[in-house]
Amino acid sequence: MSKKHPIVAVTGSSGAGTTTVKRAFEHIFYRDGIQAAVIEGDSFHRYDRVEMKAETARAGSEGRNLSHFGPDANRFDALAELFHSYGESGTGKKRYYIHSDDEAMQQNARLGSQLKAGQFTPWEDLPEGTDLLFYEGLHGLVVSDDHNVAEHVDLGVGVVPIVNLEWIQKIHRDNAERGYSAEAIVDTIMRRMPDYIRYITPQFSMTDINFQRVPTVDTSNPFIARDIPTPDESFVIIRFRQPEKLEIDFPFLLSMIKDSFMSRRNSMVVPGGKMGMAMEIILQPIIERMMDARRV
Repeated sequence: MSKKHPIVAVTGSSGAGTTTVKRAFEHIFYRDGIQAAVIEGDSFHRYDRVEMKAETARAGSEGRNLSHFGPDANRFDALAELFHSYGESGTGKKRYYIHSDDEAMQQNARLGSQLKAGQFTPWEDLPEGTDLLFYEGLHGLVVSDDHNVAEHVDLGVGVVPIVNLEWIQKIHRDNAERGYSAEAIVDTIMRRMPDYIRYITPQFSMTDINFQRVPTVDTSNPFIARDIPTPDESFVIIRFRQPEKLEIDFPFLLSMIKDSFMSRRNSMVVPGGKMGMAMEIILQPIIERMMDARRV
């Protein structure tokens, strides 16, 4: 951990909704003039799209499990090294994973290359003079047998819908955006489950704040759900691991967020439609105190 070069990690599994938290942080950074080195978790996958398909088939034929949740398909070593290097000196290496043809056009224009969707850009230095490192992805606080990413994180934020809702979101996203069949998506969920339990779930015991969306409609069979429950059909449980450390003012938060309430000493509940607002109200003072600490 580092006061001079702090690291903020937003972690959550595929389809969990980490993009919503990322957007809240972007608003905070813009308002406060904070220059962030932004890191996408997908850029630390070990294989590109074509390679991953081949490696997954090979692993299956050999009776092994391979998924984007586990260490065999990721560069936990490079991620831990980046966090260590940034915490020490504000430097490090990053690259991009190209998700779509549009992203490929943007990166090719920037690099003068001919990369395709599903490939990585070359490693390059982080921009100089950034105020903090912001990571969003699967493994912001991962701990494996060989690498401890979590030990370098100054603020960890988890995005953890209840698992049935997470599956519904993933099924709908992968079908709409990537054209995968429902059967293929379910197969992926089942294949990833051992790595999910070992490498994804434990991170949420180490996060400083968790945002967990809980629907108020029936999601008992996520594999036949026709629609994703809307924010207005949900509550968000916000759990603070150490409220005193983060200087959380619960009476203030309850007064600012209509219809919110406390469910436990360190947990509050807000209407699903107020999730983005709650994130910004909670996170902005924390980030501002981190920036003040850099100047001491």
